[in-house]
Amino acid sequence: MNQPSNKTPGLATRQSAIRLLDAVCRRGETIDQAMPSATGKLSNPSDKSLAHNIAANVLRWMSALDAMIDSATRNRLADDAKARMALRIALAQVLILETPQHAAIATALPLVHGGPRRLVHGVFSTVMRGVESGDLKLPEFPEIPGETLDRWTSHWGEDVANAASQAWAKPAALDLSFKSADVGGLEGVPLAPKHLRMLPSLPVTELDGFDDGQFWVQDLAASIPARLLGEGKGRTVLDLCAAPGGKTMQLASAGWNVVSVDNNAKRMERFQENLKRTGLQAEEVIADLMQWKPAERADAVLLDAPCSATGIYRRHPDVLHCISSHQIADRAEVQRVLIDRAAPNVKPGGILVYAVCSLEPEEGEDQIEAFLERRDDFSIDPVAASELPEELVPTKEGCVRTLPTTLAEQGHVDGFFVARLIRKS
Repeated sequence: MNQPSNKTPGLATRQSAIRLLDAVCRRGETIDQAMPSATGKLSNPSDKSLAHNIAANVLRWMSALDAMIDSATRNRLADDAKARMALRIALAQVLILETPQHAAIATALPLVHGGPRRLVHGVFSTVMRGVESGDLKLPEFPEIPGETLDRWTSHWGEDVANAASQAWAKPAALDLSFKSADVGGLEGVPLAPKHLRMLPSLPVTELDGFDDGQFWVQDLAASIPARLLGEGKGRTVLDLCAAPGGKTMQLASAGWNVVSVDNNAKRMERFQENLKRTGLQAEEVIADLMQWKPAERADAVLLDAPCSATGIYRRHPDVLHCISSHQIADRAEVQRVLIDRAAPNVKPGGILVYAVCSLEPEEGEDQIEAFLERRDDFSIDPVAASELPEELVPTKEGCVRTLPTTLAEQGHVDGFFVARLIRKS
């Protein structure tokens, strides 16, 4: 039997996209985890980017795409059937990425080699006729997957859940953090000091000032933990779980002596590249925080704890298909251990900043409440509104919580929880 020809223009890219989707939907991997193996045969970076973009949009719009597919089939296709995956990819290209129909189906049919090609072609044609007649169309906003939608509605209310769907409809804007207040000739919207939000037409590596190390990519919410430590004035801070280095660069540019610790050697390679490009200095340590201990206590500790990452779902739509309540509980336990290990490294009178890019209270508010019950030598150092980007306000407890409703009119921010704690003298 003849194998599908890889000479079909764009086929290899779609094969990589289906491998990415298989990794997420069947094995529970993230797209970033699956990218090296799934796109290894693609030599062109633009092809790898397209494979990622196709997979990400399928995941973002999966519920709506599946509803269209199911409307055109007598017997429902299995969720993990190759025919359904191929149809998701073809429809996402036409309806979201505006790929011509003939190109989308030409690269979809070989994906079901040895399978129901006629079925895929027939369903695709039926859906396209429905779209052209106006009987079928994508909803205005994608649907947050069921378990996550239920959790967020319960925790934050329907308005936040609805805002999450709206924020998920399109990729996040590009936020840049700068070494200094000078943003050069770049055009954008400053939402905080040393920050610019852009909708660029160029890759970030081609923007003026990138090669000179004037800025790095960092969501506005992700910049808050380091902002809450203020100017370093030569003091020492431990940046725990530091890679890929955004917070370390913030702290170093604010005059802190930074000791940056991470257990992932591969991510620390990117960290080192960022430091070299920006010309900023930090002591780098590759170590497991479960065993590592500094030589002496620090003036401040910033723990950006590993978490479910549900707060960065706009940039990583796969996370909402991978994370369950059970996994959130597992991560909360790791966070409990890490914050308990981090706390003794703070000098009396020093500051501990705890942060997670999560929309789950178990990893944020609940984590800090439990920590303060265990450690009566720490208390919340309340954040003032004047310390935050405009229009952000602290919680009544003095912490920071960003939600899908935060800065919605300006394009949203990632979901974060940040607490600043002070150790009693």
